[in-house]
Amino acid sequence: MSTTRRRFLGVAAAMGGGWLTSLSVRGQGAPGKQASYGGQPMGIQSYSLRHLDLDSALDVVRELGLHHVELYGAHLSPTATGPEIDLVLEKLRRRDIALSAHGVNRFGPSHAENRSLFEFADRAGIRNLSADPQPDDATFSSLDRLVDEFGVRIAIHNHGPGSRWDTPETILAALEGRHPGIGVCADLGHFLRSEVDPVEALRAFEGRLYGVHLKDFAERRKETRGVVLGEGHLDLVGVFSALRDVGFPADGALSLEYEEPDPLEAIRRCLEAASEAAQRAATA
Repeated sequence: MSTTRRRFLGVAAAMGGGWLTSLSVRGQGAPGKQASYGGQPMGIQSYSLRHLDLDSALDVVRELGLHHVELYGAHLSPTATGPEIDLVLEKLRRRDIALSAHGVNRFGPSHAENRSLFEFADRAGIRNLSADPQPDDATFSSLDRLVDEFGVRIAIHNHGPGSRWDTPETILAALEGRHPGIGVCADLGHFLRSEVDPVEALRAFEGRLYGVHLKDFAERRKETRGVVLGEGHLDLVGVFSALRDVGFPADGALSLEYEEPDPLEAIRRCLEAASEAAQRAATA
């Protein structure tokens, strides 16, 4: 038995044997057996696995049959040194996992500070930086220049009610006249919390949609709880239809995100629901 497999078994046992049994019986745990998601590059935001260290989190990603991950800062710091970045890339390579995105990262008017984040992304081979930029001209002028120089995309992430990027209209207004490499990471759960239709939002971002945080909430209000995809207010079939219709890029970052405690069984069920919805959307 490989070291990777032994580590995963230990993690799964700690989280509850029922999840491991169900995963194995359904045939989704074996490396190389990836469910169909309508041709979309399904991955996961590693914040969903924040209770695990990087190695354990990547083992779970691989056992789930996923080949894409969006890492957050605790799993890969944007201040990591070159050798530290190289070590993480080797961990990903060994598991056949692509680093689809990183974030959410903050950007401000300091061009030097912004540049350091782009240099990090360039070293790590990151195509998409999920972002929470300040809404001022100095910040966006800096991002215009850096996106053009590095070929790294910026994807503005909405954080729900009361945040500066809580509606599609606010984001689209900021993008007007900006470099086409500055776009959107649409957090569908947070749009629900802001009482925005996530499917309509995806369609509104056509041509600028570089990332999606795929999650669902029980209620369309600020204070609510996360649920398995399709068990709340998210039109999951509509999401995959919209991704197809807007031409979501193959090198974009479609990231399942589940923020509730004890996530592993729920993550498995989310992926099952996403696969089923994607297949339904493909035949609709």
